[in-house]
Amino acid sequence: MKKGYRLTLFMLSVGIFFLIVCSANLGAKEKKQEEQGESIPKLFVPRSPSTENFPCTKCHLYRAADRNKRVLKEYHVSIELKHAEEQRWCYDCHEGDKLRLQNGRLVGFDTSYYLCGQCHGTIFRDWKAGIHGKRTGMWNGEKQYRLCVSCHDPHSPRFKPLEPKQAPMMPKEIKG
Repeated sequence: MKKGYRLTLFMLSVGIFFLIVCSANLGAKEKKQEEQGESIPKLFVPRSPSTENFPCTKCHLYRAADRNKRVLKEYHVSIELKHAEEQRWCYDCHEGDKLRLQNGRLVGFDTSYYLCGQCHGTIFRDWKAGIHGKRTGMWNGEKQYRLCVSCHDPHSPRFKPLEPKQAPMMPKEIKG
């Protein structure tokens, strides 16, 4: 009995050792890829095609841009800014059919995480690591990452409060 116990313990130890060695090699490979500038996820779930269907430049190309902060009374009246509204204005983030970073660089809506990451750096870091946000796919293969705007309204990113549902009934309370 004692000999069988020792053999089982030995085999279990060898198995754990191989798991540790294999996972260490996998981590080294991922770290090497990250050092080569591959830390931004590659696959994204496509966003809604709103800018393709309603390109901003369709209207804004023919009008002079009024960059003064004001209450919108004619167009975009349904957009209510609840996102640093004292410090932000439309043209701080939008520039035609692109998004505008703080340094003036323009990025597409498919790379909006750069815009969000300027102010929300720790969340951007967590998103790249897979801690924040949703991703689907294989743990060791291709993954799909949701963009910030897949879950958050960029003009009002805080989630709306939810009303709690009624507690489930206990079986003894069910009359049948």
